[in-house]
Amino acid sequence: MRVRVRSPVLALACHHLQMRIAMFLRGINVGGIRVPMEELRVTLEGVGLNDVKTYLQTGNILFTTKRNLKTLEPVITKVLSDRFRYEAHALLLSHDVLQPIVAAYPFETPADKHRYVVFCRSAAIVKDLTSAAEDLERNSEQVAAGPNVIYWEAPKGQSTDTPFSKLLAKPRYKTTTTTRNLNTLEKMIDS
Repeated sequence: MRVRVRSPVLALACHHLQMRIAMFLRGINVGGIRVPMEELRVTLEGVGLNDVKTYLQTGNILFTTKRNLKTLEPVITKVLSDRFRYEAHALLLSHDVLQPIVAAYPFETPADKHRYVVFCRSAAIVKDLTSAAEDLERNSEQVAAGPNVIYWEAPKGQSTDTPFSKLLAKPRYKTTTTTRNLNTLEKMIDS
C-alpha cells in the first residue's frame, strides 16, 4: 500500500493505520530446519508485529503492522536467522497485493491437479523461469506468468517430480522464489 501524504493531519492519521501482511518463509520445517510455530509467533511479536497467526507448519504467516515493508523485511530475516540458526528468506506482501494475485489464477484445475503460486523477488526472475519453462517438456503441468509470480498447475502426487519443480529446485532460485499452494493462500485471504 503506497500512501502519499501531503498534510500533517493526514500524516498523523496514516501513522496509525495497520496494514495486513502475509509473510512467506522459504524452506522451514524441511531438510532439518526446524522452526516451531509458537516460537516463530513469539519471535515475530518480539519484533513488534501484531495479530501474528501462522498457517500450517511451512512458513505462512499473517500479521498487522504500521512499519514499512521494505525496511521490515531485512529486520525479520536477520532476527529469524539469528533465532533459529538458519539462512532465513522472508517474502512480505500486503493483503492488497496478495488478493489480486490469488484471484488471477489462470487455470481451471481438475481434481487430479494441484494449484500453486510461485512468488518471485523480481520480474526478471519471472522472465527467467518462464523462458526456461518453455524449453521443458511439460506434458502434465501448466505454467503462466503473473505480476512477480508464476502460476503453476501440477499433477497431484507428482509435484516434486515434474520438470518445472526440478527447475525451481535449482540453487539459483533458493533465495529468489517460494512456492505456495493456492488453497493455503485462499484460506489466508479469507481469514
